[in-house]
This record gives sequence, structure tokens and C-alpha cells, in this order.
Amino acid sequence: MPFREPHRGRAELAAYLRWSFAAERVGDVRFSAPVVGQHGLAVAEFRVPAEEDGEPSTLAGCVFARFEAAGPAVETRDYWHTTPGHREPAGELFLN
Repeated sequence: MPFREPHRGRAELAAYLRWSFAAERVGDVRFSAPVVGQHGLAVAEFRVPAEEDGEPSTLAGCVFARFEAAGPAVETRDYWHTTPGHREPAGELFLN
């Protein structure tokens, strides 16, 4: 979330992900091909049809990741929105 302190390290990130997805059932995750820019920055859109508390929903957003030369991500940020129901992308942006 943009106004929270960042999650640092694997343990904090794992705890956040467990909390975030505790009420969801996910069967399909789709990412667009990443757009790779300068300084190891990659950007990709994503879409996740899910069941949240037994109701269909769709999570869609964009993830930004900066990688160091050796490969590991050193910074990530994502923005997302949810909507009721399962929604397919309007175009051919997403890959399975």
C-alpha cells in the first residue's frame, strides 16, 4: 500500500502475502510480457480471476520491479484494483 512502511526481507514479504491472500482462492494468474527499461526496471500488467470469501472477483494491476545486475529484485512496487465477477482483459495483452 502506498502509505504503509515497505515490507523488507523475505520473512516480512511472506507474512504480507499470506495475510493478503488468506481469504482468496486463485486458480489462474496472467501477466503481460514485461516491458524492460533502463537501470534494470521491468513493468508488467497482471490479472487474477479469483474467489474471495466465496464470491468471484478479478484483481488487475501493474507491477514494477528493479533488478540488480546479478538478477535478484532489489525493489518492487505494484498497484492494483479489484472488481466483482471474473473479467477478461479487453485486448490480447495477457499471456498464460
